[in-house]
Amino acid sequence: MTRAEFEERFFGILKWISIAFFLVITVFPLIYIISLSFKPISELLQDPGNLFPSWKQITSFESYRAVLRPEDQGGQGFQVFIRNSLQVSLVTVATTLTVGVMAAYAVARLDFFGRRTVNLGIIIIYLFPAIVIAIPLFVLFSRIGLRSSLVSLMVVYLAQSLPVALYMLRNYFETIPIELEEAGMIDGLSRLGVIRRVTIPLAAPSIAATGLFVFMIAWNEFLYALLFVLDNRDLWTISLGVQQLDSIEVPRTLLMAGSVIISIPVILLFFIAERFMTQGLTAGGVKG
Repeated sequence: MTRAEFEERFFGILKWISIAFFLVITVFPLIYIISLSFKPISELLQDPGNLFPSWKQITSFESYRAVLRPEDQGGQGFQVFIRNSLQVSLVTVATTLTVGVMAAYAVARLDFFGRRTVNLGIIIIYLFPAIVIAIPLFVLFSRIGLRSSLVSLMVVYLAQSLPVALYMLRNYFETIPIELEEAGMIDGLSRLGVIRRVTIPLAAPSIAATGLFVFMIAWNEFLYALLFVLDNRDLWTISLGVQQLDSIEVPRTLLMAGSVIISIPVILLFFIAERFMTQGLTAGGVKG
């Protein structure tokens, strides 16, 4: 066996070992959490080594029923938390993409005074940690009467996710051939018409990816929700709901069920958007 053949076979085996290793350490915690979420706490305490639930336990959904059941019925009230998080996240995605698409297009295509400053400002704003502005925002919203409301979370999440959306969309807009937009203007389209009929359809994969990322930010955010709506349980988001499950009084199986619930929307959105994001919509757009 030559040295080249040995290295090729060795690194080929090493590659599959590495893939298997990272797959195990990634998938096993997820399987562990899902398995425990179906098991009753009494059986888990009696036999901690038995991780796999029975078919009867899987079909009963007892832990999930307890998590979703309203608080006045002995549950954890996650239905309200899910509704609040969906409302805040969807409004944040819609407003962020609406403002972000127009702003990113202006930065990428239009030549105006201070364009480079705006590009630099996008990065600088994103680098500020959330904890730095949390207390000033808490004081400001308390004085104007917006602290204990979902509107305050929508405003904060918009400000937090907009720089990310601008950065992602601007880079993608710059890769779209400008000749396509010029052809649209020659055919009589206005600037807004070009954006609506040419740029946005071509940038759909990037817009979908940005929307998914913004949704993840709003769905999983905890710090601002803790500061602004903690005193009103009816306004809690799902991240606050999962945090309340991490206590001595609540069984660990309910915490696992809540963790699975908070992960399902993001996983579903990723699988829905993944096929769309990988489409090469700009392939062959300009032929030499």
